[in-house]
Amino acid sequence: MTKSRKLHVDKLLEFLMEDIGFGDITSESLIPEDQEAHAKLYFREPGVVSGLDETETIFELLNCKVTTHAKDGDRTKANQTLLEVDGPAISILSGERTALNLIGRMAGIATTTAETVKKASLENPKIRIAATRKCMPGLRTLDKKAVIHGGGDPHRYRLDDCVLIKDNHLVLVDSITSAINKVRAKVSFTKMIEVEVETTNQAVEAAEAGADIVMFDNMSPAKIRETMAVLERKGLRERLLLEASGGITPDNVADYAATQVDIISLGHLTHSVKSLNVKLEIEMI
Repeated sequence: MTKSRKLHVDKLLEFLMEDIGFGDITSESLIPEDQEAHAKLYFREPGVVSGLDETETIFELLNCKVTTHAKDGDRTKANQTLLEVDGPAISILSGERTALNLIGRMAGIATTTAETVKKASLENPKIRIAATRKCMPGLRTLDKKAVIHGGGDPHRYRLDDCVLIKDNHLVLVDSITSAINKVRAKVSFTKMIEVEVETTNQAVEAAEAGADIVMFDNMSPAKIRETMAVLERKGLRERLLLEASGGITPDNVADYAATQVDIISLGHLTHSVKSLNVKLEIEMI
């Protein structure tokens, strides 16, 4: 088992133990230890599958046999069987809630991401829809994985992925130019430098100082177009990646995509999760 795989399994085991505690007193009181059962898992509504691998691992940790009929990233119809579980009835019941919580959340993120990508791509086929770090602690890796399953980009996983100079950093330094120069002197050339800007002048300064990515933070689509036009006139647009972020939702994402920015990042994908309606149906053997 690779180190990354072991960490993944350990986290899922931790989630299981959080729910099981000292044992499932209801199931253990009602059901014989040797009672076998069969279960099937499906969503009650259409969407994008995500979390199937985690669900399979959870039931395998409980000594169940799992058969999958789909893979993460697939589109599913309502009531389409995606996974079947065979094993001790108590084990299936013990893992049910943890599995459903994870797969429902992940599929909800993947489905919302896919819908957002579709809306944005109609306006700009080259647009990239990205997540943010607005994830629940402990669930970030799974949230970002679900975004990928929905056709999105995970953006930064952690603070060590790339440099992102935000408004609160700029309060503590002399200027955007000074901040970029300090970072260039201390951080590896392999790391991109992104600067969050709120005005056209800040965007121009960041571009002229050598930023790789300029993020338009909480700018309206009209203001973004105006700023992009200035960058074009100054010959700065081509060497930059331009990102729009802040206040963007699936409802208005098309308006931002139409500006022809390169990236749109939405905290909405992970901080406003609507889980997909999932069901595990148990049958006695």
